[in-house]
This record gives sequence, structure tokens and C-alpha cells, in this order.
Amino acid sequence: MEISVCSDGFVSLADYIPDAVMDIRYYTPYNFVGERIDGYEEPAALATVEMAEALRIVDEEARRGGLCLKIYDTYRPQMAVDHFVRWAEDLSDTRMKDVFYPDVDKSRLFEEGYIAAHSGHSRGSTVDLTLCDSRTGKDLDMGGTFDFFGERSHSDYMQLTSEQLQNRELLKSLVCAHGFRGIQEEWWHFTLCREPYPDTSFNFPVRANVIQHTRG
Repeated sequence: MEISVCSDGFVSLADYIPDAVMDIRYYTPYNFVGERIDGYEEPAALATVEMAEALRIVDEEARRGGLCLKIYDTYRPQMAVDHFVRWAEDLSDTRMKDVFYPDVDKSRLFEEGYIAAHSGHSRGSTVDLTLCDSRTGKDLDMGGTFDFFGERSHSDYMQLTSEQLQNRELLKSLVCAHGFRGIQEEWWHFTLCREPYPDTSFNFPVRANVIQHTRG
């Protein structure tokens, strides 16, 4: 996997879907690590142009149904992934266990696939998101929360109410109808099928003005 520090081809997602709710958790201490993650210098959502354009269409369709997108994460620099790996290796740091992984022993996070040395997010065409009511701003009930490590997060988890199951299916069908694919482990995680940089992990920091940089 090639590593690049250049940001040509990336944009700020807020310029494409300004009405989306941005809840960039890794800029805050409210995440499974419990501190701001390396590389998140601003609470910005960056993405490849191709993913931004596809998400704009998703957002337009959601708006027609009285909904809006809430974005948790998009582009994730490799330095952030490295931060996750260092944290997972420190078995003494369990400050956020009760919230994010109450039923999983931290020593098993690698083995069970919750933490890995590389992430699709670092390629710039993966998004973590959910749906909100555009009038009230309230999240649709998905029967689970973002970044929860456990079976409840699996996209095929069935021990939910009919409303929760319908909401998950609505999110999946809405996003996947516009060129994305989901994964079994996380109901909120989608990757652009025709991602422009399938063999490159990027490692520039997350800040809105970083997109002014060019290759070369």
C-alpha cells in the first residue's frame, strides 16, 4: 500500500453538503480512545471529490424524505490509524470501555477485527454516517451507536425492534443506491465502490484548508 501526504483530489465535504450535521468524533475526546486522535487538527470532514459528489446525491434524496445526513468520519489519516494501534496495544488504558466495548476484552480487539493497521478511511472514499430527522435534528433510532464494538453493530444483527431494522435498511438502501457498499461489521460504514485511490493510504492532517495543497 502506497502512503501519500498530498491532498490533491480531496475536498471539504461541507462545501458539497453544507446542511449535513458534522459530528467528527475523533476531533473530540468522546470516542473509544478517550482523547483527540492524532491528525484531527480541525473538526472537518474531508473526502475525495468522487465521494463528495456521490454523497451530495445521497443527501439530496434524504432531504426529499425529510431526513439529513450526520457524518461521524470520512478521510482518516494513517497517523490516526497508528494512534488506534498504539492505544489497542496498551491494555491498561480502558477508560472508555464501559461506553464503547463493555463486552469485549481489550486484548481481543485485533483478533476480532475491531482495530487494524490499515483502514479504508485512509483512502479517502469511506464514510461513517447515520440519518437524522431534518426538522427536529434527532437521530433515527438504529438500535446501536457509532463505534460500538460488538454484535449489535453488525449490519445483519436482527435482535432489534421493527423500527430499528427499518431505519438500518433505509440508511443502507439510500447510500448503496448511489454507488456505495457497506460492510457486515458496522451498520454505519460505507465505501464508494469506484474509489479513485484503492491502493493509496493518505497521511495529511484533517483541517479544512489542507485541500489547498497539491501534489508535487
